[in-house]
Amino acid sequence: MIDVLRTPIALLAGVVFGLGLFVAVLAVVGLPERPVGKPTKQRESLGERGRRMLFGAVAGLVALIGTHWVVAGVGIGLLVAFWDRIAGSGTVEKLAIGKLEALAQWTESLRDTIAGAIGLEQAIPATAANASPAIRPSLNLLVDRIRIRDPLPEALKAFAADLHDSSADVICAALLLNARLRGPGLRDVLSELAVSTREELDMRRRIEASRKAIRRSVRIVLVIVLGMMGGLSVFNRTYVKPYDTLLGQLMLIIITAIFGLGLLWLRSLAAPSKTERFLVFDDTTVVSDEIETIRTGGAA
Repeated sequence: MIDVLRTPIALLAGVVFGLGLFVAVLAVVGLPERPVGKPTKQRESLGERGRRMLFGAVAGLVALIGTHWVVAGVGIGLLVAFWDRIAGSGTVEKLAIGKLEALAQWTESLRDTIAGAIGLEQAIPATAANASPAIRPSLNLLVDRIRIRDPLPEALKAFAADLHDSSADVICAALLLNARLRGPGLRDVLSELAVSTREELDMRRRIEASRKAIRRSVRIVLVIVLGMMGGLSVFNRTYVKPYDTLLGQLMLIIITAIFGLGLLWLRSLAAPSKTERFLVFDDTTVVSDEIETIRTGGAA
C-alpha cells in the first residue's frame, strides 16, 4: 500500500514545491511598479513572456525525463523561465546608463545652444533633433507640447515624468526654475549639471562593472552545480538513487530551496539600488510649492 501511494505523494509534493517556489520568486522579484495616476507599463510583450514560459516548460520536461524527479523538473523549469530575474541581468542598468549619457550630451548641447543668446523655448526644439535615441521620444513630446503652446513649466514637468529618472529630475528642476523665474545664469548651471552628470556616469559605469563580475560568478557557480547534479543523475544513477524515494524528494526540496535562496541573495548583491525621484507633482497642482515660494520671495 505504501509503495502504491509513494509516487502520487511524490508528485503532489513536487507540485506543492513548485507553487511555493513560484510564489517565493514572485515575492522577491516583485511586480512592476505602478506610478500614481498612470497605468502600468508592461516590461515585456506577451510574445516574450510566452517564449520564456515555453523554454521553461521544455527545460523542465527534459529535466523530468532525464532525472525522473518532479522536483528537478519544476526547479529547472522555473530557473529557465526566470533566468534573468534569478541569475541577475544588467539590462535595466545598461538602459539607465544609456539614458544618463544621453542626458549629459543633451545638457551640453542645450548649454551651447543657449550661449547663442536664444531663449529656452527655441533652444529645446533646436537640440531635440540631434539627441540620443534613449531620450529622443521624450524630447519630441516636449517639443510638441511647446509647439501647441503649453506653458513651458507644465511641459517640463511632463518631460520629467516621461523620463522617470532621478538624474533627469535634477536637470528638469533647473530648467523648470529658469522657466518660472526667467533669471540669468542658466548656461553656468547647465555647465555644472553636465559635469556632475558625467561624474555620475563614470561612477555608475564602475559600479556596473563590479556588479557584472558578481553576476558572472553566480552563473558560473550555477552552471557547475547543475552540471554536476545532472551528470550524476544520468551517468551514475546508483549514487543518486536515494532521491528516488519520497524522503529523497523531500530532502531535494529542502536542498533546492536553500540553493534558490542563495541565488536570490547573490542576485540582490548585484542589483542596482533604486533612487527615488524628487521632482514629483500632483496632477491637480499647477505650480509646486517650492517653486512658488522661490518666485514669491524673488518678487518681494
